[in-house]
Amino acid sequence: MLSFRRRLALLHVVVVTTVLAVAATLTYLSLVTALRAQLDGALLALAEQEASILAASPGLPVAVHEPGTTAAPPPYARLDRLVQIIGPRGEVLARSANLGAASLPNEAALLARLARGETVFEHLAFGDEPTRRVSVPVHGGRALAVQVAGSLDDVDHAVASAGWVFLVMSLVLVVVLTTAGAQLTGRVFGAVDDIVRQARRIGGRTLAERLPHPGTRDEIGRLIDTLNDMLARLEHAFEAQRRFTADASHELRSPLSRLRTELEITLRRPRGADEYVQALRSGLEDVARLTALVEELLTLARLDAGQDSAPVAPVAIGPIVEAVVRRARPAAQARGMTLSLAGAENPGADALEANAAARVPRELLMLVATNLVENAVKYGAAGGSVLVSVVARPDGTELVVEDDGPGLPAEERERVFERFYRGAAARAADIEGTGLGLALCDLIVRAAGGRIEVGVSRWGGARFSVHLPAGDA
Repeated sequence: MLSFRRRLALLHVVVVTTVLAVAATLTYLSLVTALRAQLDGALLALAEQEASILAASPGLPVAVHEPGTTAAPPPYARLDRLVQIIGPRGEVLARSANLGAASLPNEAALLARLARGETVFEHLAFGDEPTRRVSVPVHGGRALAVQVAGSLDDVDHAVASAGWVFLVMSLVLVVVLTTAGAQLTGRVFGAVDDIVRQARRIGGRTLAERLPHPGTRDEIGRLIDTLNDMLARLEHAFEAQRRFTADASHELRSPLSRLRTELEITLRRPRGADEYVQALRSGLEDVARLTALVEELLTLARLDAGQDSAPVAPVAIGPIVEAVVRRARPAAQARGMTLSLAGAENPGADALEANAAARVPRELLMLVATNLVENAVKYGAAGGSVLVSVVARPDGTELVVEDDGPGLPAEERERVFERFYRGAAARAADIEGTGLGLALCDLIVRAAGGRIEVGVSRWGGARFSVHLPAGDA
């Protein structure tokens, strides 16, 4: 099978040859038509001139009007005009000197057409050269028609010469255009081959490399820009995957190591029932943390794979948020905090909250609200306040969770949604967590077509606002 380069070159040759052949043929036919029309016009002009002289001089004898006479008829080797005047029965009444004693032949069908007043053009086999003749009827009764003939040899010679010129020019153009096309195709595909060779050297460990740019903004330059952008995205995805794998391994290893250590210490010597119960409870806590971590990782994997992106029915946000706030109040009270659910600061807030809905799976929406509220309770100031607001707007629904804690520094707000990222305050306070909660929230909200933002609350603490597209509950 021919390569694409050869098929393209062959197609280029076929197209160029076809276009040149059609153009040369049309030009050749136009030239032939123009030359023969020019000859017909000259013959017709002379014939009409003779016919008008005969019609205007009825008393003079019938004769061909020519500028001079010769002793002998000239040879028929150039484009001479042969003129004869014929009577009603085809008899020759007068002829030009260059005809000598010869006569142009006439058939009965031609005489009949002339009798009807028709002007007739025709080809004749007369003498040694092809001849073109026109017969023009004469009005006056003395003669039937004036006939003027001319040689087609010069016309045919000019047509033949033009045909050879067109053929040679077409062949030269085909060769030149084919050579130029082959060189251009070779340059283009040479650049493509260079890209292929360089791209083959880039693998999973060398994704930081890029294809060299030719410095032009043509199709090859845009192709390399696109490929380099794709390599950058792949590098980012691979790096995120490696970081995610390392972080997940670290988070799984810590509770597993702690659980293994506790079990090994417990089994070193016989212990009482209370010690076994305490060890089992401690192990159960580690298992619960591992289970929560694995569930979060599975949820992240499903969202990354798009398994939870199918359209869902609209879900009312208000009841879900109320349930989350109700479950989180014991933890808030344990820290002396006030956890409240408020509407927007306008008179119609209650009606708006009743209509707040979003097209997000109920369990995922509850996971977002739970993570945001529990984070506010964990990281907010002890004895402070946490305010949760749900507002339905014309373009969607906004869920806001804000506290009066220390808040987040500006440099941490950009990274707070990264997987396994935990801020300096969380690490310093040794607060339990995996660093996946906000990453899950961000992924769930973006999968639903919304966005989640972090800022400063009205008290100077952290403020998380979730914007979800509108949904009819």
